[in-house]
Amino acid sequence: MDFRDRHIVVTGGAGALGSAVVEALAAAGAICHVPCLHEAEKRGCRLQESKNIRLTIAGNLAEEAAVTRLYQGIAPLWGSIHIAGGFAMAPMRDTTAELLRQQLDMNFVSCALCCRAAVSAMTGGGRIVNVSARPGLEWRSGAGMVAYTASKAAVAALTAALAEEVAKDGILVNAVAPSIMDTAANRASMPKADYALWPKVEEVAATIVFLASPENRVTRGGIVPVYGKS
Repeated sequence: MDFRDRHIVVTGGAGALGSAVVEALAAAGAICHVPCLHEAEKRGCRLQESKNIRLTIAGNLAEEAAVTRLYQGIAPLWGSIHIAGGFAMAPMRDTTAELLRQQLDMNFVSCALCCRAAVSAMTGGGRIVNVSARPGLEWRSGAGMVAYTASKAAVAALTAALAEEVAKDGILVNAVAPSIMDTAANRASMPKADYALWPKVEEVAATIVFLASPENRVTRGGIVPVYGKS
């Protein structure tokens, strides 16, 4: 896939999945804009700044001003990939209003604001890829993490509705819905799991990269399960 000279925003690009996406895009010629929450995150990012990878300090992407700063001056924008988010395991009886708002802000509001900014910046068409999650599609699997599940279900609904809204503008909007991915953090939290069943971040990244590519000419409104063998 050829991304030469195409500008793409990748939120959450400093994380495990995000880094795999950015590295694949940069290798294909894309110019990747990767926002960091603060200076410490930027310093700890494994990605190295280059002509193809541009790290910026954007702040909290659940705030309109931060999102405006991130997208300002990126022209023409081809793609926007929204991986940034957060996870909270908590049964409903322990889900406070603060936790609920935190999950909605981290997973849904940040995604929605970035989608809005991207749509405004894509004057010649483009691609948007969001990240939902398996519980966002299979709600019953979200028992014990209701706030997270609801926020990721909202991302899935946003994706389908927005895809219908902007198709006429040449903007194709899709999402992926990973199950538990094979990362160091997930291995540490579930040491007895069968890691061979989990999708690798590079495999999930490959699906995201295709959906964001010019080669994707017809797929829109999809929430693609990327479950591996799990």
